[in-house]
Amino acid sequence: MFLLINTLNTFIQIYTALLFVRVLLTWFPTINWYNQPFSALSQITDPYLNVFRSIIPPLGGIDISPMLAILLLQVVGSLVGGLQVFA
Repeated sequence: MFLLINTLNTFIQIYTALLFVRVLLTWFPTINWYNQPFSALSQITDPYLNVFRSIIPPLGGIDISPMLAILLLQVVGSLVGGLQVFA
């Protein structure tokens, strides 16, 4: 059980880091998202971000879905980390 919780917690941390990288790269308009490694990063992170984009569309050109996505991952990561005490 400990291995499962630890693996899930590590996955959440890595995925959160990928989301941060994805958000930071959007500040550079010259990036071609169809070239590697940007295409792979987009394919990994966009399905999760699209869930939040469907709930809250961009407001005035500002997309707050990554903030909500990262916040939810942090909450889930905290809950999973709390489960390690019981494992």
